[in-house]
Amino acid sequence: MLKTNQYKIGVFGGSFDPPHYGHLEISKIAIKKLKLNLLLWCITKKNPFKSKTYFSLPARIKKSKSLIKKNSKIKVNCYENRVKSSRTFNTIKYLKKKYKNAELFLIIGSDSLIQFHKWKSWKELVKLVKIVVFSRKDYDKRARKSVITKKVKNIKFIKNKLINISSTEIRKKENLF
Repeated sequence: MLKTNQYKIGVFGGSFDPPHYGHLEISKIAIKKLKLNLLLWCITKKNPFKSKTYFSLPARIKKSKSLIKKNSKIKVNCYENRVKSSRTFNTIKYLKKKYKNAELFLIIGSDSLIQFHKWKSWKELVKLVKIVVFSRKDYDKRARKSVITKKVKNIKFIKNKLINISSTEIRKKENLF
């Protein structure tokens, strides 16, 4: 029998360096379209594909909490010290234990899907979560033809209005490079 009232948790990870309204907009869409009970912003100390962060972890957490304060379904946290790892796979394993009966949705952008096969333990990760992919400008076509889409059928593409902002653009405008 299909459970219709299963607890659903979205996991939205990243450096959030800095967090911005695009992150919040994606979160709101995910909550609505996936009927999430909770969305976790899992802030990483440092993106493993980047050399450094521009804002400290405490500053990014504070800015994130300020940005989401009106949305009670979104929670901000950094799990790396508890998990003793920066890897998504280890965070998901931790969350699976913490929320035993919940269905987990990993929320990523189409740019991340292209690189997903380079993530540590990605083959095990896709067995634990449903992958939810949001559009990012100039990445969608490549994402749909990526290595991962050929190997994994558990991917849901969300058609969203492109959000024309990124943390990289914000840092450039603020001369943070």
